[in-house]
Amino acid sequence: MPDPATNIRAYRYPAIDLLRGLVIVIMAIDHVRDYFHLASSSGDPMAAGEIDLELYLTRWITHFCAPVFVFLAGTSAGLMATRKSSNELAQFLIKRGLWLILIEIVIVSNGWTFSPLGIEQFGGKTLIIMQVIWAIGASMVILGVLQYLPANMVLAVGLIIVFGHNSLDTIWPASENSGFSAAPLWVALHAQSSIINESVHVLFYYPLLPWIGIIACGFGCARLFTLEEKKRKNTFLLIGISLITLFFILRLINTYGEPIPWQMAPNNILQSILSFFKVSKYPPSLMFLSITLGPAFIFLAYAQSWRGKLANILITFGRVPFLFYIIHIYWIHFLAAMVGTLQGLPANTMFGFFFFYPKEWGFSLLTVYGVWLFVLCSLYPLCAWFAQIKQQRKDWWLSYL
Repeated sequence: MPDPATNIRAYRYPAIDLLRGLVIVIMAIDHVRDYFHLASSSGDPMAAGEIDLELYLTRWITHFCAPVFVFLAGTSAGLMATRKSSNELAQFLIKRGLWLILIEIVIVSNGWTFSPLGIEQFGGKTLIIMQVIWAIGASMVILGVLQYLPANMVLAVGLIIVFGHNSLDTIWPASENSGFSAAPLWVALHAQSSIINESVHVLFYYPLLPWIGIIACGFGCARLFTLEEKKRKNTFLLIGISLITLFFILRLINTYGEPIPWQMAPNNILQSILSFFKVSKYPPSLMFLSITLGPAFIFLAYAQSWRGKLANILITFGRVPFLFYIIHIYWIHFLAAMVGTLQGLPANTMFGFFFFYPKEWGFSLLTVYGVWLFVLCSLYPLCAWFAQIKQQRKDWWLSYL
């Protein structure tokens, strides 16, 4: 197979695929932890109190995934605008966005639960979880309209949302029970919430508004990839360092950009530091986005020149993100169900949502990382095969996968 890092016929910017591949690999850690860790059903591993450092870091590094996914989705759309008319791009973004929402509802949610006919703990209702695929899809639909504006205006809209949405924190209804409680549909714009009827429980786990801002920012920043190499690198470094600096300034001020203020733990410097870096993802706060997208820009500054076997592996994963995302959820859940059954647990207890797994289920964090490596190794051949298919063929439907 051709070297992914040097084949520019199909992919002009290997750095984008390299970054996307890296966050995909990191994302899988969190999902393996959900299904295999002995504390997966016990709540937030970054919750206030005596926090376990290894578990905290395992969760914290995965914060990079969703912002980078959504930002790069906007970047890809912005680069697409150089070879498509506004009408063509609008049709593509709206169709693909609606397709992703459908996939979230029909395919992804069932991968998380293996219970399309209902879950006992939800009163027999079918659980539909609107997560990152929903956020990307719905944001694409909105971007399909926004992209008729000049790119600078799209960027301005994105920045206003990203920098301003935390002003809603004090007036928007806060979610209860991680959004499992019923609320009007509009609440899902800025808080976790659910729509519940007799047969279906729709959980909006990813509040939408900030993600619209992120995808718009990605669209507006796409032109940066067309800059001369040195200027592009310096621009990415400047943006990245500025965002990280903004995080520290806002976090020290402790008044805006994050709804949960950090606190000093008496006589415990480590716990104070962990509280300082604990930022909100649902919805993603300004501080959350600053400390995740900042390092991502710094990574992009250097990634274009990276070569080697590891880079090629990450690029391969990054060229088939949709396939990997779908398959890895089903594969991880299947592995958990198989191991649980082999341990003697009733098969039906390993279906449903992992929140409700038996209390005796679970493994150490070291085992979680072992399973994660197995998942990556086992899925890589499939990803490499499909990446080659996408490289060699130009069928219209491949752009939807």
